[in-house]
Amino acid sequence: MIEWVSLSPGARPVPRPVATPLVWAAASGSALLLVVLLNALVGIGRPALALAALSLLAALSGLRAHFAAAPGTAVLCWLFLNGFAIPPAGTLTWAAPRDALWLTCLLAATLLGTTLARLHHAHAAYRRVTPEGPPRRHG
Repeated sequence: MIEWVSLSPGARPVPRPVATPLVWAAASGSALLLVVLLNALVGIGRPALALAALSLLAALSGLRAHFAAAPGTAVLCWLFLNGFAIPPAGTLTWAAPRDALWLTCLLAATLLGTTLARLHHAHAAYRRVTPEGPPRRHG
């Protein structure tokens, strides 16, 4: 008879977040490529689409990052949004209500991605440690 055994008998550790400079480098490169792609496909001057795409990128960047990386990730994504996704391209501007909203959206997306990743890892670790999973309620 064949008996299946686990190769790692102990509880697996929760994945460690990636170093902040590496997260920022990846976010910078990805944001640049994303803005160039959007400008090539739909043209410059579509800030809502660029904000949505960069917010998704920021959330994905937050999945393997420390919470401390969130503000820098948001600012880097905003720099590419402001500098290259809206006219005039290559010029940074500051329109207080608009840019504050954009920075808030990007920061919220990054924090959401990091929070969801932490909750997922905590839930997976809890399920690995408990013998039968969480207790069921009857009634």
